[in-house]
Amino acid sequence: MSQSINDFIVRFANVNGTGSASANYLFAKAIFRMGIPVTPKNIFPSNIQGLPTWYEVRVSEKGYLGRREGIDLMVSVNPQSMAQDVKNVKPGGYFMYDSTKKLPDPYIREDIHYLGIPMMEMSNQAFSDPRKRQLLKNIIYVGALAKLINLDIVEVEKLIGEQFEGKASLIEANHIALKLGMEFVESNFDFPLPFRLERKNLVKGKILVDGNTACGLGAVYGGATVMAWYPITPSTSVAEAFEKYCEEYRIDPETGEKRFAIVQAEDELAAMGMVIGANWNGARAFTATSGPGVSLMNEFLGLAYFAEVPAVLVDVQRAGPSTGMPTRTQQPDLMLAAYASHGDTKHVLLLPSTPKECFEMTAKSFDLAERLQTPIMVMTDLDLGMNDHISDPFEWNDKRKYDRGKVLNAEELEHVGRFGRYLDVDGDGIPFRTYPGTHPTKGAFFTRGTSRDEYAAYTEDGAAYKRNMDRLMVKWETAKKIVPSAQLYQKKYQSPYGILFFGTSTFSSEEAKELLQEKGIEVDAIRIKAFPFGAEVLEFVHSHELVFVIEQNRDAQMRSMMMIEMETNPAKLIPVLNYDGMPITADAIKNQITNHLQQFKNLNHELSKTTV
Repeated sequence: MSQSINDFIVRFANVNGTGSASANYLFAKAIFRMGIPVTPKNIFPSNIQGLPTWYEVRVSEKGYLGRREGIDLMVSVNPQSMAQDVKNVKPGGYFMYDSTKKLPDPYIREDIHYLGIPMMEMSNQAFSDPRKRQLLKNIIYVGALAKLINLDIVEVEKLIGEQFEGKASLIEANHIALKLGMEFVESNFDFPLPFRLERKNLVKGKILVDGNTACGLGAVYGGATVMAWYPITPSTSVAEAFEKYCEEYRIDPETGEKRFAIVQAEDELAAMGMVIGANWNGARAFTATSGPGVSLMNEFLGLAYFAEVPAVLVDVQRAGPSTGMPTRTQQPDLMLAAYASHGDTKHVLLLPSTPKECFEMTAKSFDLAERLQTPIMVMTDLDLGMNDHISDPFEWNDKRKYDRGKVLNAEELEHVGRFGRYLDVDGDGIPFRTYPGTHPTKGAFFTRGTSRDEYAAYTEDGAAYKRNMDRLMVKWETAKKIVPSAQLYQKKYQSPYGILFFGTSTFSSEEAKELLQEKGIEVDAIRIKAFPFGAEVLEFVHSHELVFVIEQNRDAQMRSMMMIEMETNPAKLIPVLNYDGMPITADAIKNQITNHLQQFKNLNHELSKTTV
C-alpha cells in the first residue's frame, strides 16, 4: 500500500449497546482536535442492544466531507458481522480484530493485513468490574490506533479528562486501557501504518456538531416558544435540543418562570394540530418528525395550507416506506412533503446541507411561515440530523427583527372598513390576518377548512372557491422570490452537462465533480436550497443538454417535481440515485454519470450512422 497522509477511512464494527459509541467518537474528535478534517458516520440498528453497529470515520486533508468507497482499516470486534467486515476491507487494507479467540479460517484473505489484539483478554486481566471490562476494551483499541496511525495521545487524554471531569478513577482506568493498546502495538507490529495522521491547521474556527442540535437551537433563535411533538427516530433529538436551549435562553431571569411550552402529544397528528393552534393564536410553534409522522400529519397540513395558518415542521428523513429502515438515511419524503394532503396543495420546503444551514433555515422558517401564512418544512435527513459534521460556527445578528408578516393591530383595524381575511389587497396573494382578541369589535373571523369567500364566510359558490385557489397560486409565485436561492458553482457555464443536487448529497456531489474533471469530463453544478424553484433553477436546466439530478431515493422524486413544476422534458433530466440507506458516495455519482454519458455517446454515434 502506498504512503498516505490524512487520507483514509477507518470503520469500527461493534455490538450495539456495548459502550463503543463513546470510544469511537473519542477517536473522531481527537482527529478533529489535531486540525484535520474528519467526517464520522454512525450506522446503528433500530433495536436498543445486541445487533451490529458500525461507525465510519473518513479523514480527508482535502476537506471532502461525503462518504467514499472502500475501507482502509476495519476495527472488527463483533463476531456477528465479522464475515462481512472482512469482505469490506479494500485490497492492501488492514483488519484489526479481537484475537482473544482465534479468527476462523474463512475470514482469512491473502490480499489484506491482519492486526490481532487480545482486547478482551487484556481487559479482563487489567480490570475486575465486568461492565468496565467491556467498556474499556473499546479504549484499548483506541490506544492501539493511536500508535498505528499517529493519533495524538495527548488530545485523546484531554478528551477523556473532559468527559469524566471530577471522576479520577474513571480517568485513570481509561489511561490504563489506552496504554495497554499502545504497548501491545509497540511489541507486536510495525508502526505507523502506510496511512497515518499528521497534525494540520485546517479546521481552525470550525465546530463539530449534528444537524438536529442545530435545528433545535435555530428554533430558539427563530423565536419559537412552543413545540408539540411525538417521539420518532431520527428526529427526537431536535426536541431534546430545543428543550435544552429553552432551559438556557427561555427562563425569566427575575422570576425563574419558563417562557416556553413543550408538549409530547398522543400522536403526530395531534402534535401538528397543537402547532397550528399555537401559531393561530400568535405564538411561534413547530414540530419535528420523520416520514411516518408526515404521513399522519397530512390532514392538518392541508388545513394549515387552506386556512392559511403559519406552521413549521422539521422532517428528519429516514428510509421508508412504512416503518422502512428507521435508522438509515434517505431523501424519500420530498413528494410527500411538497404536496402533503388531499386536493391541490403546494408546500414550501427548505433543504439544508450543513448544520449551519440547519440553524439558519430553521430560524428563517418561522419568518417565512408568518410572511406566507403557510406551513414551512425543513427537510433534513438522518445523516445530517444525527451525525456530527464539520461546520462553520453559527452566527446571529442581535439587531435582527422577526418578520411577523401581514398582521393588523388594533389601531390599524380602526382604519379598516370591512376586514376581509382572504382579500388580496397587495396583489402578492398574501392577505392580512389578525391575532385573536386584537380588537373588541373588528378583525374577528372564523377559521375553517371548508370553502369560504374573501371575508371568511362559508360558501359553496364555485366562483368564490376558484378565486381563493387562484390567489393561493399567486402566493406560490411570491414564495419563489423570497425562499433561499439556489447556489450556482460557476459564473459562466462551461459544459453542455450539469449536475443538480441538494441536502446531504452535496458533499459527495462536489467531490464527484472533481473526480469527473480528473477523467476529462466537465460538468456545471447547482445546489437547490428550497422549493418552490426559483428562476435560476429553470435557467440552469434550459442552458444544458443534460442535467443529472442527484438524490437519495428510488423514485427520483426531485426529478419528478422538476417535471411537474417546470414542465421540463423528462429526457433531459437524468436520475442519479442511491437508496440503500447509506449516504451516497462520490464514486457512485461519478460511475453513474460516466456510464450514462458513454451510453449517450454510443447512441448519438449510432444515430449519426443511420442519418448518413
